Amino acid sequence: MTAEASQAGSEEDPAADGGRPLRIALLTYKGNPFCGGQGVYVRHLSRELARLGHRVEVIGAQPYPVLDEGYDDLSLTELPSLDLYRHPDPFRNPKLGEYRDWVDALEVATMWTGGFPEPLTFSLRARRHLRARRGEFDVVHDNQTLGYGLLGDVGAPLVTTIHHPITVDRRLELDAAEGWQQRWSKRRWYGFTRMQKRVARRLPSVLTVSGTSRQEIIDDLGVREDRIHVVHIGADTDLFAPNPSVPQVPGRIVTTSSADVPLKGLVFLVEALAKVRTEHPDAHLVVVGKRPEEGPVAQAVERYGLEGAVEFVKGISDAELVDLVRSAQVACVPSLYEGFSLPAAEAMATGTPLLATTGGAIPEVAGRDGETCLAVPPGDSGALASGLNRLLGDPELRARLGRAGRERVLKHFTWARAAEGTVSRYREAMTGSAVTLPGRSAAAATSQAAQVTAAAEAVDVVPDPESRATC
Repeated sequence: MTAEASQAGSEEDPAADGGRPLRIALLTYKGNPFCGGQGVYVRHLSRELARLGHRVEVIGAQPYPVLDEGYDDLSLTELPSLDLYRHPDPFRNPKLGEYRDWVDALEVATMWTGGFPEPLTFSLRARRHLRARRGEFDVVHDNQTLGYGLLGDVGAPLVTTIHHPITVDRRLELDAAEGWQQRWSKRRWYGFTRMQKRVARRLPSVLTVSGTSRQEIIDDLGVREDRIHVVHIGADTDLFAPNPSVPQVPGRIVTTSSADVPLKGLVFLVEALAKVRTEHPDAHLVVVGKRPEEGPVAQAVERYGLEGAVEFVKGISDAELVDLVRSAQVACVPSLYEGFSLPAAEAMATGTPLLATTGGAIPEVAGRDGETCLAVPPGDSGALASGLNRLLGDPELRARLGRAGRERVLKHFTWARAAEGTVSRYREAMTGSAVTLPGRSAAAATSQAAQVTAAAEAVDVVPDPESRATC
């Protein structure tokens, strides 16, 4: 963009906060909004940023982000990888003609040796792309790539979102691994976390989604506390809303979970279901996720004879997902750890009563036990069963928790609020105020050290240190 065009942009109608509309590059190395929280984050945040009057260009690799239509200032630029993990041929070997440069060769070589290359290779491609377009953006927002390519000059001030450190996933995966071969494979796959730790420590401005995640980033990644800012994310409360015309299905329990990811705790919920069905024979579980063919969850379903009581659904539309959650008598989040938990916020937004563990940041989202949810310790199938029995047997409790949960989300966790908080951090990064210099005052240091507690208290819950995932 020319200097004249840039100056002309400053004369546009002001953004919602009264400032100049920003030109934002939003990076995401994985953008699928139907699989994982990063794609959901990009989709909803980009839409709300555009609604606030900013120009947002999402730059992503496969699976490409799906953006909401109808916004002139919202666009997608595809920055393709070799898509080595696509279905139906994951871990594929590309043909010789598919190689474009040395980054492609690095991507394949890393895969061949058991590593996960995409954060690094996307960052290298993004750096090249952004440098070629120097001056076109006011701010670059990276969505947890944390690759070496994003260090140094990328043509605009850099803000990075870290939802939670992937080192937490690595610990839990290693804990669940069986035998030295599986442990070696997990260590190699998660090798990219060493890069992410090095990169994170050098970032000028980090956003995260909860006070718990903020503390994990400090502890696990070694990021200076004065560089980390909590901006809570939320639910699409227009879409995820109560609808009395959708009938509840007796005994239905709904969860969103990846069966092959130990930290999601699905195996404990399956075990709990087996216990619950002795008191509530109509109790059944619908899992939004892929059916596992093997592993602990598949084994538990078979061991307890739950083939007809556990259903897996995937590839459903937003409308179908919302109606599924509305039809449930209970929504459950059985995770051992979450950096935020969008499924909890979305279920609460529909008015569906929530049973959730206290793993990670879930209490920040779900609220206090008995007020806006029922809360149980992570990894405890007996406690999950007790909570399910209590909710399934008490319609008045379900109605009260459902109403209170919806009110909590409307007050604290919406995408509009998330976008407003993010824009304020963009403007700080652009003026150079996002980084506190080493000589900051003692009062400022004390204030920064208290941010994690303040962020939690702002939503009425102080995180319990004993609820955090440990090695």
